[in-house]
Amino acid sequence: MKVVIFAGGLGTRISEETDVRPKPMVEIGGKPIIWHIMKHYEYYGFNEFIICLGYKGYVIKEYFMNYFLHNSNLTINLADNNVEFHNSNSEKLKVTLVETGINTKTAGRLKQVQSYLGNEDFMLTYGDGVCDVDLKKLYEFHKSHNKIATVTAIQLDARFGGMDLSEKGDVLSFKEKAKDDGKWINGGFFVLKPEVFNYLEDDMSEMMWEDKPLEKLTADNQLRAYKHQGFWKCMDALRDKLDLENLWQTGRAKWKKW
Repeated sequence: MKVVIFAGGLGTRISEETDVRPKPMVEIGGKPIIWHIMKHYEYYGFNEFIICLGYKGYVIKEYFMNYFLHNSNLTINLADNNVEFHNSNSEKLKVTLVETGINTKTAGRLKQVQSYLGNEDFMLTYGDGVCDVDLKKLYEFHKSHNKIATVTAIQLDARFGGMDLSEKGDVLSFKEKAKDDGKWINGGFFVLKPEVFNYLEDDMSEMMWEDKPLEKLTADNQLRAYKHQGFWKCMDALRDKLDLENLWQTGRAKWKKW
């Protein structure tokens, strides 16, 4: 099964890092976050990727073009420029890189890679979020309900603690940074049937995948949520990058299954 990754956005809310590279190339533990995402999929047996490029897409192209080189030992004969590779540590991944336009929105990016997917189910996610979702269980759930689309639903940790107060101001209960139990949000990590492209007709270049296509799938009762209670983190701003880096460096990176 193929995995589509959105990797073309401008990443304006983490501009400290994205002036010189696209957000999926921002590093956690010395590796781009897109590498972490792909390693998670590979762990569950999904190793064929289609990456939707946009902003500074050439940086992602150069990374994968030179990936084998940077993960191998070399012997170089300078007399004839012959290169011999030894002990490659490269993963057995197949990566298709598709230029989908700098300003194209996510629905348009997805539509542009349709020809690379064939007539089979596929997975879709964003190039800036990591999690510990069991992807095989996600796929089994998708097959069980037979709807066109499955979205992974997650609950965010509250940024601040909560208190229940009496009318006089007495603190009745205090909860420090608990889950927002009443709200589920789109965590990415979709599984989709090829019929999803019926919801991407006409020009989609100005359309977000999260707007009309998902709204129409919902209205047609063709979208079901897989509730994930575990770890999930999106690298939306610099503080998120620092949080992820701290988790990696302290051995608490829950997304690291490999």
